[in-house]
Amino acid sequence: MVRDVSEIGPRRIGVLGGMGVEATIALMQRVHAATVADDDQDHIPMFVDMNPQVPSRIRHLVEKNGPDPGPVLAEMAVRLERVGAEALAMPCNTAHFYAAAIEKAVGIPLLNMPELACARIAVGMRRGEAVGILASPASNSTGLFLNMLEAVGLNVIFPENEAEILESIRAIKKAGPSQTDIAVLERESKRLCQNGATRIIVGCSEFSLVSKKIRSPVPVLDTMDVLVDAIVAFSGARNKQSS
Repeated sequence: MVRDVSEIGPRRIGVLGGMGVEATIALMQRVHAATVADDDQDHIPMFVDMNPQVPSRIRHLVEKNGPDPGPVLAEMAVRLERVGAEALAMPCNTAHFYAAAIEKAVGIPLLNMPELACARIAVGMRRGEAVGILASPASNSTGLFLNMLEAVGLNVIFPENEAEILESIRAIKKAGPSQTDIAVLERESKRLCQNGATRIIVGCSEFSLVSKKIRSPVPVLDTMDVLVDAIVAFSGARNKQSS
């Protein structure tokens, strides 16, 4: 339900950021762009813990030689709650593997980006249809999207060349997105469709930076866009798409 924010203002959102930095900034920009506002006071207050030093999710989950990011994410969540956040958002899909540690540490909700995206993409799909996933190999190795989509009767298809996907993620983190990265995603998107996917989830926030430029034979859902909608709805502000 949309709240009347004329007197009390929008609810405050705490952002666990820095994974990566550019993706966190993109989330803030999209929330700003999605919010109906006549003045500054109509926009959503966000507390952002921009922490690029969160331990690498890839090292912990894929390479198996890095520290556990969970305790660091839990500490960030506690800080955000203490300064007044009423809900948490995290623009990193892979980091949601540690959602339980975050939720255990605080008394406010986490707007779970992969969970919300899986629920949205399932609307209108038939049991047995397949969703293609453009995400980090770290996310895929944990079954993050797989488990949620299979729970509602959908099949999941992953990219054939995950090494190329990982290389693209690292390149974007280092230097920002390029036409090469878009080409990688379009190539993998085409393969996912050839293998039976009828919809595709962009499930990596680095790929969210170029999601609007990906040409795909089937509809593409960007998890960051779903998170933006959840933030605006929770805050009680008005979303331009529904106004």
